[in-house]
Amino acid sequence: MNNTIVEVTNLKKFFPLGGGLFKTPELVRAVDDISFTMEAGKTLGLVGESGCGKTTVGRTVIGLYKPTAGKILFEGTDVFTAGKAKKTQTRRQMQMIFQDPYASLNPRMTVGDIVGEPIDIHHLAKGKKEHQERVQYLLNLVGLNPDHINRYPHEFSGGQRQRVGIARALAVEPKFIVCDEPISAVDVSIQAQIVNTLEQLQEDLHLTFLFIAHDLSMVKYISHRVAVMYLGKIVEINLSAELYAHPVHPYTKALLSAVPIADPPLERKRKRILLEGDVPSPINPPPGCCFHTRCNRAIPICKEEIPEMQDLGNGHLVACHNYQ
Repeated sequence: MNNTIVEVTNLKKFFPLGGGLFKTPELVRAVDDISFTMEAGKTLGLVGESGCGKTTVGRTVIGLYKPTAGKILFEGTDVFTAGKAKKTQTRRQMQMIFQDPYASLNPRMTVGDIVGEPIDIHHLAKGKKEHQERVQYLLNLVGLNPDHINRYPHEFSGGQRQRVGIARALAVEPKFIVCDEPISAVDVSIQAQIVNTLEQLQEDLHLTFLFIAHDLSMVKYISHRVAVMYLGKIVEINLSAELYAHPVHPYTKALLSAVPIADPPLERKRKRILLEGDVPSPINPPPGCCFHTRCNRAIPICKEEIPEMQDLGNGHLVACHNYQ
């Protein structure tokens, strides 16, 4: 049985930069021809350096950005070419938890209004009493006091505000949620609480997550599969435990070598892989493999041909001409 809920094929998202009346604008290749699938009820972690296109992927998948090319299917429905009624129904099933819990909440609205607005838009409650009960239920679901329904965002801590963002995302009973670095703007002591809340919600509500983060240890903990991005492209995808134990792409190896191990003797013996040079510009990416300018295993073909994604078995995919 095919349990795929999201299918992304050859997705591209370019942003015009500059230009004018007689000048063709340059293009920022934020996402450059990527493909992946997501299984219902599971979490796909998306990792990579800042500026590699992770957030653009998430925003494009749920429809906040219109793709330059490619196809995005949600439960078999094309997110962008479906009719108006079908598109509205599909968009309701796809929500997002934003990175900054303060900037994403309207400071002039109470928590009750923020969480309740999606309920009003999609007519999910009959009457004020049912509406208020539903909002209080959602606040309780994410670990907040339902009695705080009339408070404003500035009256909450960073962790509490992020829980409000989660409650708002859950208000329309979605099946798929993009978590765009949901723990990066909260204290370390609160991060585990947020992640545990997401895990519990996934188990209780059978949610599917695209979890975007810089914290590789946290991604390993919460994700079933992990995709590694570099300069707008996915270079490796595998089951979480397998990827961390046996990475094959040179960039994945370098990225994971920076993850600390909670074993001092073993940590001292480890050798950190340091990448030389800077990340190339997404406006003018290098020909061939986008990583060859910093790769210690680059061979002549890497400078000429873009590597195709190869299936190594058991869902392990890698795009490299000279992987180990």
